[in-house]
Amino acid sequence: MSEQKTVRGYKVFNPDWTCRGVQYQVGECYEMDRKPVVCEKGFHFCKKLVDCYDYYKFNDKNKVAEITAYGDIDIDQYGKKCCTNKIKIEKELKRHEVLAMVNIGENCTGIKNTGNNNSGDYNDGNYNSGDYNDGNYNSGDHNIGDYNSGDYNDGNYNSRNHNSGDHNSGDYNDGNYNSGDYNIGDYNSGHDNIGNHNSGHYNIGHYNSGDYNTSNFNNGCFNTKTIKIKMFLFNQLSNWTLKDWYNSEAKRILDGYVSVSPVEKTKEEIFEQQQQNWNQLSQQEKDIVMAIPNFDKAIFKEATGIDVDKGVMKHEKDC
Repeated sequence: MSEQKTVRGYKVFNPDWTCRGVQYQVGECYEMDRKPVVCEKGFHFCKKLVDCYDYYKFNDKNKVAEITAYGDIDIDQYGKKCCTNKIKIEKELKRHEVLAMVNIGENCTGIKNTGNNNSGDYNDGNYNSGDYNDGNYNSGDHNIGDYNSGDYNDGNYNSRNHNSGDHNSGDYNDGNYNSGDYNIGDYNSGHDNIGNHNSGHYNIGHYNSGDYNTSNFNNGCFNTKTIKIKMFLFNQLSNWTLKDWYNSEAKRILDGYVSVSPVEKTKEEIFEQQQQNWNQLSQQEKDIVMAIPNFDKAIFKEATGIDVDKGVMKHEKDC
């Protein structure tokens, strides 16, 4: 559509103040004796600065100016892109002015952010270096959760893509703490698992290290019922199965009150913290752990850093 009136707007130029072969200068007027047609002929501009970047890269080296269109004006069907046959370059906009105008959020170096402190673009959340994030502190793109370096995640702390759970390094996971891909359950390091705690692939059951198991606690493949295989404990064959271990009070105590996550910790730091946690257990809890079949103090210390005798008060008669 075409109209004729004075309109204020914005125009982006190359670093040398050229655009489409025309050399411009701040404060000067430019005119052509032709009817303007968007994308064909005329001096192009947008009424909103942010709309300019639908057609130009958001390059901090490019020049940006406020303009006034005095001549005939043609506007595209979306009402964004305009052109005129008479234009004045009013004043240059500094970078901080541009950033304030193209972002609703504050302290953003990206574009079209409604959140704050974003260096990426199109973020509703805050502190994102990626783009199109609703969450916060994302370096990936299209995340709804927080602290994701992957893309398209609804969860948090994901380094890969398309996860709705948390702490996944694989792709397309609905569960949590998965390092494999296409898992619906939790704590899987394998692929295509529907169950939980699987290190194998294509398991529907739980706690499988083998593949294609619909039952639980199997390290073989294609099992439809749980095979009760005795497991090694403290380097010796025990009378416990893997299921016995997972259901044990000892495991619950160690997992809940003693064991330390290895994230950003050295082996020495982990062992030191686990020793401190162990010392805070009640004697009853310690006795439950030390009742694990084949329990060996030296092996336990080598595996966990915990000296079960450390901090134990001796009776006077034993001194």
